Amino acid sequence: FYSALHIDSPPTTPIATNSYIRGVTHIPLLTKTMGQCLEETVHRFPDREALVFCQDGVRKTFAQFMQDVDQAAAGLLAIGLKKGDRLGMWGPNKYEWALMQFATAQAGIILVSVNPAYQAQELEFVIKKVGCKALVFPTQFKTQRYYEILKQVCPELEKSSPGGIKSKRLPDLSIVITLDSKLPGTFQMSEVLQAGDSSHMKQLREVQRTLSCDEPINIQFTSGTTGSPKGATLSHRNVVNNANLIGLRMRLDQRGLEESRSALPVPLYHCLGSVGGCMVMALHGTSAVFSSSSFEGKAALESVAQEKCSLLLGTPTMFIDMLAQPDFDSYDLSSLRGGVIAGSPVPPEIMKKIMLKMKMQEMVVAYGTTENSPVTFMGFPEDSISQRTETVGCIFPHTEAKIENPETGEIAPLNSPGELHIRGYCVMLGYWEDPSKTREVITEDRWYKTGDMAVLDEYGYCKIVGRCKDMIIRGGENIYPAEIEQFLHTHPKIEEVQVVGVKDERMGEEICACIRVKSGQECTAEEIKAFCKGKISHFKIPRYIVFMQNYPLTVSGKIQKYKLREQMEKQLRV
Repeated sequence: FYSALHIDSPPTTPIATNSYIRGVTHIPLLTKTMGQCLEETVHRFPDREALVFCQDGVRKTFAQFMQDVDQAAAGLLAIGLKKGDRLGMWGPNKYEWALMQFATAQAGIILVSVNPAYQAQELEFVIKKVGCKALVFPTQFKTQRYYEILKQVCPELEKSSPGGIKSKRLPDLSIVITLDSKLPGTFQMSEVLQAGDSSHMKQLREVQRTLSCDEPINIQFTSGTTGSPKGATLSHRNVVNNANLIGLRMRLDQRGLEESRSALPVPLYHCLGSVGGCMVMALHGTSAVFSSSSFEGKAALESVAQEKCSLLLGTPTMFIDMLAQPDFDSYDLSSLRGGVIAGSPVPPEIMKKIMLKMKMQEMVVAYGTTENSPVTFMGFPEDSISQRTETVGCIFPHTEAKIENPETGEIAPLNSPGELHIRGYCVMLGYWEDPSKTREVITEDRWYKTGDMAVLDEYGYCKIVGRCKDMIIRGGENIYPAEIEQFLHTHPKIEEVQVVGVKDERMGEEICACIRVKSGQECTAEEIKAFCKGKISHFKIPRYIVFMQNYPLTVSGKIQKYKLREQMEKQLRV
């Protein structure tokens, strides 16, 4: 990989005089596509395990995975998809998720990461927004009956021939692929894998020659403050370089031919799973071990112990759950040396507990946003305890950050809070077909406004201190109050609703809906929760429902959300 000269290392002397910082540039940026990265790693480690899906008993070496990827990519071309088409992947962590991530990239098809908890209304919105031509999902997972949910917005599905769907509400959707059962109007994944013949393989090779690393390859949905999700569009260049730099910061390149095994209890539809998990695997030759279809603390610990994982990635909530397992001490975690904690702010006590109880001496915090592919700040394995527990680490190579005073627009002095802005290779191409929303967050000179309040010290270490807007981060899920407020306003008994996040030991934050009921009406919390069920994702359903007469207001009559939040935390004693 790289010589010692190319090491990205912690600064030993002050490097900043104000809240502007630029990462080192001596590590070359890669100009490869996702497929090229995987092919190179296959040549280096053909017989090493690339992917393990513990609950499904799936194990694939790099050579086997590459073969499946090519076959799936040729199959997608055979059933009528072409370069630039959008394919939605909707479901929990399964082998086929990773397979579609790389097969679409190989054929120049754009993968759309669809949240597995989406209900019909949310699904309809994202399919229409990006014009998905194909949708891939399992028949069912837990209580989510995917085929039935899709039928609510695409009743034509049952009477269609596979690949020939013509839907009124979803005009772009023509292909539906199920991972398991063969259902009316769908292709089964096994049929897709068998559909490509030598002519389609030849077509695939021709497409690959036309691919550019600057082309879009993935659309990740982030919920919007206005209530509609926005599709952050990422290129090969975005995700390939971010995964490369994550691996270098974790010192994966210095392990020589030693195998690193990463336990990944994180969801693949999030950047942390798809980039920090699968893309790091494809670039650095680590083995990606997925413990369960959706997060389970017990399964995560079992996978570390059984698969002898050296690294573990997760959100603070996931680590809190793992540490809280009643039989925690019975798991042999001696193979662990480090990992990454990201997705929401990490309480310092939790970080210390992880390092102590899980013996993860090389544990680092990472910070980023989907729009930044995702990581922009990350700790070093050599960092001090205070740097690990009190900051989100140092700026990534080839990345600039500045902290701006929101009032004046000027760069803030060191150690003064302001809005964090990011610029560099990692900034998304934009929100899919939404130039006005893109302009709201990316300035003319390509600075991305994170909306996070942060502080920078003289060594370039960053601390996230809050959020400019009132986004709620519940267990690593970004939730925007406006989206839930808009939905709850459709309830016939609700006059007004304000949604705030209240502190929660396990989830970081929980959702609290403060409701004013229409005069003469009576309503219960159970009634509100029942109204939400099946219409919005389970993680967006408020944990707390408080009925009130009025809200704290400013002199000009605006609702003071921070006061409301304080009031709720006192009232709920959380």
